[in-house]
Amino acid sequence: MPKSPEEFWEANKKYNKQLKALRQVMLDCGLSETFKWSFPTYTHKGANLISIAGFKDYYGIWFFQGVFLSDEAKVLTNAQKGKTKAMRQWKFDTRVEIDYDLVRTYIFEAIENQKLGKVVKVTIDTSYDMPTILSDALARYTELSEKFYALTSGRQKEYANYIADAKQESTKLKRIDKIIPIVIAGKGLNDRYR
Repeated sequence: MPKSPEEFWEANKKYNKQLKALRQVMLDCGLSETFKWSFPTYTHKGANLISIAGFKDYYGIWFFQGVFLSDEAKVLTNAQKGKTKAMRQWKFDTRVEIDYDLVRTYIFEAIENQKLGKVVKVTIDTSYDMPTILSDALARYTELSEKFYALTSGRQKEYANYIADAKQESTKLKRIDKIIPIVIAGKGLNDRYR
């Protein structure tokens, strides 16, 4: 994953021309460019509106609050059905010429929606079932228990699910051994990806 804008452009040689054209459209529409989550991200008054990205078979635009776009041209799809609430993506490939006027229409609607305060409020379910093997480890090691319960409930859930998802008891034990130093360091299982 690119860690800088320079790395992004270098990694996306296949669609470089098209992505740079989309970038220019974003800037021409008055959006500010930042770099977040390994992608060029475009904001309006500090609010994330759009990201652009290139992949193996396509390149595209992600509208962070795309669920509110009218999508009269029917070009948007849900990035991950069942998971993604607000984000919508618009995929392109090199066989079809981009209608930049249509892209601008969507961008201006996204800006207007942001001005109107249209935002999906995300609620995160942090409830979890404590695996017995993790509960036993916490009961045996006071420091581990103290550090575990000092973590946010979301991080506790990550650890609990990580252990519970293992099928074999031997894998669960290996995972317990793996997480002990991470928990004691006060870190979440997936902190390195944030």
